[in-house]
Amino acid sequence: MSDIKLNAADGSGQFNAYVVEPKGKPAGAVVVIQEIFGVNDSLRATCEELAAMGFIAVAPDLFWRQEPGVNLTDKSDAEWQKAFALMNGFDQGKGVEDLKVTLAAARKLPGCNGKAGTIGFCLGGRLAVMMATRSDADVNVSYYGVGLDGLVPEFENINAPLMLHIAEKDEFSSPAVVDAVLEGIEDSEFVDAFVYPDVQHAFARVNGVHYDARAATIANGRTAEILADILG
Repeated sequence: MSDIKLNAADGSGQFNAYVVEPKGKPAGAVVVIQEIFGVNDSLRATCEELAAMGFIAVAPDLFWRQEPGVNLTDKSDAEWQKAFALMNGFDQGKGVEDLKVTLAAARKLPGCNGKAGTIGFCLGGRLAVMMATRSDADVNVSYYGVGLDGLVPEFENINAPLMLHIAEKDEFSSPAVVDAVLEGIEDSEFVDAFVYPDVQHAFARVNGVHYDARAATIANGRTAEILADILG
């Protein structure tokens, strides 16, 4: 594992990306998109799991314009309040541009086979869908993305595989939102959505308060399969 520096597309500065490499190469790369808690210990653990599966994992610090190096948990009210403040001050458009820079850099990392996709959680789950509609990523995976109904008009731009993992009892996504998303993907040949019964938001967060082992294992298995199929 190591850190690399990347130049923002708008020339506003540099941001850090955490990289974990697999033992075997060549390998596909996965851009791992943070939750509202930053590139924290949980996200780094996810990167390590992806590397153990044979992928180059790259997690960019998307909050760098506000506060570089954010590392929060979901264990205290104070951390939640700070996380929400960071999310509310976050420019998603610039975040997508940072992700595009990361995606391009990931494809050029030593040992990468030239293929790269994204996987995102919560806020990152929304950004993964935005990467599906706005970038040339080879594959995108979204876990319990927030506000996806607002992105439905963009779904017609999707031309690469996108997998959505949706929590049935997501406290940040109402049944009406889920219905709008599922209706929006009905005619898409590129999108697969899975709704996990009786689980809450962040059911796959490593060491999270709502972690559900069964749902996480099933979702992660589906993710591993699609990443292996598309990225090699």
